[in-house]
Amino acid sequence: MHCYTADHKKIFFEVLGNEKADKTILFLNGLSQTTQSWGLMTPFFKDDFRIILIDFIFQGNSDKECEKRDFDMHASDVLAVLNTIGQEKIILVGLSYGSIVGQHFAVNYPERLDKMVLLSTFANKTPYYEAIELSWKRALDLGGYSLMLDVMLPFVLSDSYFQNPIIPIDLLKSARKDLVEATSLKKLMEATAERKDFLKDLNKIISPTLVIHGRQDSLFPVYLGKAVSDNISKSNLIIIEEAGHTLNLESVALVSRHIIDFI
Repeated sequence: MHCYTADHKKIFFEVLGNEKADKTILFLNGLSQTTQSWGLMTPFFKDDFRIILIDFIFQGNSDKECEKRDFDMHASDVLAVLNTIGQEKIILVGLSYGSIVGQHFAVNYPERLDKMVLLSTFANKTPYYEAIELSWKRALDLGGYSLMLDVMLPFVLSDSYFQNPIIPIDLLKSARKDLVEATSLKKLMEATAERKDFLKDLNKIISPTLVIHGRQDSLFPVYLGKAVSDNISKSNLIIIEEAGHTLNLESVALVSRHIIDFI
């Protein structure tokens, strides 16, 4: 399904799970993901929750014909989807890029949020992260998404995953290449590059929040997730020992159990 954002762009969303459920969970994608990326996780929630999945502008089946999007605009786009389907309150689960959208949604629209789960999150950039960000941009410019994916995967998947992959690495690469457009990905990355330090704004979040972080996350080391949790008043932090950054692909059952327990 599609609806229109405040600036008249088409945004794609899906509504799954139990339509009669009392609680609704909204899952927000990582940078190079689409709604399909939650396929391993949604079975844990489909019987007891209404589920909403969204492709951000520049992702998947959503509009790609616009200049740029900052995280406040992404949050406004999420609100447009909720208003379209008449959903007043949600439990928001955001991964990485989606977790940043979640932070802005929680600050801008607190009345629409019941609880929030931030997976593999951060609010302030470090020189280490900026060096990784630069390497991804250079790879994208020089070799398109195919080269960027080769550079990116060791940062977003743990050593444990490479040793025992749920989806074989070659298959993961071939599937991702068909889903992501380099030009659109570049526009998404602009939002992260231009985002200011958001740590000071996290104390405006009033919703109970759970931060879940992989111990083996090379992109956002654990201390970045801890800083987010420390700056949200009603927040707890859980560390998944044998997992990296992409928590909707690694330790799916354990992460889902923690989310359900929190809800």
